[in-house]
Amino acid sequence: MSPYIHPLADVKSKNIGENSRIWQYVVIFPQARIGRDANICSHCLIENDVVIGDRVTVKSGVQLWDGLRVHDDVFIGPNATFTNDRMPRSKKLPEKFLETVLESGVSIGAGAVILPGIRVGTNAMVAAGAVVTRSVPPNAIVVGNPARIMGYVDAGYNGVINEKSDNKDIEPGVYATQVPGVSIHKMDRFADMRGSLTVGEFERTVPFSVKRYFMVFDVPSAETRGEHAHWKCHQFLICVRGSCSVVADDGKNREEFLLDRPDTGIYLPPMIWGIQYKYSSDALLLVFASEYYSAKDYIRSYEDFKNFSGDRR
Repeated sequence: MSPYIHPLADVKSKNIGENSRIWQYVVIFPQARIGRDANICSHCLIENDVVIGDRVTVKSGVQLWDGLRVHDDVFIGPNATFTNDRMPRSKKLPEKFLETVLESGVSIGAGAVILPGIRVGTNAMVAAGAVVTRSVPPNAIVVGNPARIMGYVDAGYNGVINEKSDNKDIEPGVYATQVPGVSIHKMDRFADMRGSLTVGEFERTVPFSVKRYFMVFDVPSAETRGEHAHWKCHQFLICVRGSCSVVADDGKNREEFLLDRPDTGIYLPPMIWGIQYKYSSDALLLVFASEYYSAKDYIRSYEDFKNFSGDRR
């Protein structure tokens, strides 16, 4: 089915996919490319070096400048603003405009501002009015100015530790989660007037032989760590001081955990995408690992991880 172009639109491009709809007062330059089933609402402008994928919605009042790459199934809210030059001057153009990428499934809220040269990861959500100054990880939800991560899409809080973290009656033991293979470990804790003690045993509480440990601390609250998976390495995480949030993702299921007690740990087996964020200012995260460090053991691209994890199912 041919694209529909409103008679009041000024469309010079011939590269518009089937069943796309271009509404009144839209201006599209000759070299712009638009995929199938797109919906470009009224009062939008699309320059030459812009590529728009399939099933993309662009609401009214949006200008898409040279260098923008919009993948499939993206939603761009009304009056969202994109930029392509960090130091703009009148009549002085850069040799090449910076490329900004919105990966598949991204949603950009109304009035959000996206600075140039940024990549917004698969399925991420940018809140209305947010000012995005740095690239956004896949599935992240960002808000504010400057935009910060406040959550992850479809990552419900775990009920065992997040709803009961102040409940000292949780029995020691191992608790399953919504992410197969990931488990919560509640260790023994002993307290009296002399202080408190918690204890665990390697290859028992920590369900593997430990070859390495590392600690993460002094993390600015806006920063996100992890964002990778391992081919072989098992990990066990304990926040021994302060608090931080951990997201575990197997490519299909995703869950978030608040670590805020030294007697609670999370086990992450291989091929689990792990993220740590929302560090308190005093947080100290202790991580036990089953393998010595090897850069080859890391999967750092979420898209690659999803492909690999799908192949293993």
